[in-house]
Amino acid sequence: MAFLLPDAADADSPLKAEELQVLRAQYEKEGYYVGVQTKFNYAWGLIKSSSRNEQQEGVRLLSDIFRNSPERRRECLYYLALGNFKLGNYAEARRYNDLLLDHEPGNLQASSLRGLIDDKVAKEGMMGVAILSGVAIAAGVVGGMLFKGAKRR
Repeated sequence: MAFLLPDAADADSPLKAEELQVLRAQYEKEGYYVGVQTKFNYAWGLIKSSSRNEQQEGVRLLSDIFRNSPERRRECLYYLALGNFKLGNYAEARRYNDLLLDHEPGNLQASSLRGLIDDKVAKEGMMGVAILSGVAIAAGVVGGMLFKGAKRR
């Protein structure tokens, strides 16, 4: 029986502040003895947030679950990939997403996220090439001007 998860686009719709507060209150109420499910639910809400700090906290909580609760690793993989994607940590996002796809090659949600990761990496790679090209052109122009000026003397 497959565990159905929303597609990657769902991550762009944060919970309402009141909804996240319910998860936060439960997490804080349980304190030191917080249950894995409560921690997971709160981390999930944080990952969906539009706040970078909350997303980072969500990734931290999920990483803790991933390390300490082997039976829950599969559930954490997608949201660790998604959280890292939202934070711009594309190599980490790809690593977690690929682990999930290794175990579940037909996972449409992870496949969708793979496409988003690949698009972002390609887009940022092209921007990097454009920036480097611009710097190289500018250096060439400045170098040419300096060379021309040195010749005149």
